[in-house]
Amino acid sequence: MSITIRTGLEPGDLGYITYMHGRIYHDEYGFDSTFEPYVARPMSEFSLAGDQSRQQIWVVEMDGKIVGCIAIVDAGGNEAQLRWLLLTKETRGKGLGERLMSEAVDFCREKGYNNVFLWTIDALHAARGLYLKHRFKVTEEKKHVMWGVEVNEQRYDLKLKG
Repeated sequence: MSITIRTGLEPGDLGYITYMHGRIYHDEYGFDSTFEPYVARPMSEFSLAGDQSRQQIWVVEMDGKIVGCIAIVDAGGNEAQLRWLLLTKETRGKGLGERLMSEAVDFCREKGYNNVFLWTIDALHAARGLYLKHRFKVTEEKKHVMWGVEVNEQRYDLKLKG
């Protein structure tokens, strides 16, 4: 088993990563097909952005197959958004989530962002543990029906400066 992490999107990645999100979130949390455009639309915008200097995606491959990812998206106002953290079941518990989080937060610091934020749901216990370990704090919560299920959506923020 050979695991590598590469940066940047290659042909087919956008569709495959969107598919992975759709399948995993449906199988594990009951999300419906409306979740896929939620992933695909901003990922398309990310991939089409002309200036990629303050954005990055890390793609995890195992034996040449995509098994995970994480990205930092420039949200404007010297703020970054952490997006698309995902690992397949067979790759969880091997320290990859920690490595991806560290890479993403270090990237934000290197690029001089003041703040990095993310949106998640409280059902993602392992991911929430990673966010808290990296000193993110919950700054907003809202319960509503989204993607065919009731979710408790949470915003986490990590102040990097000032």
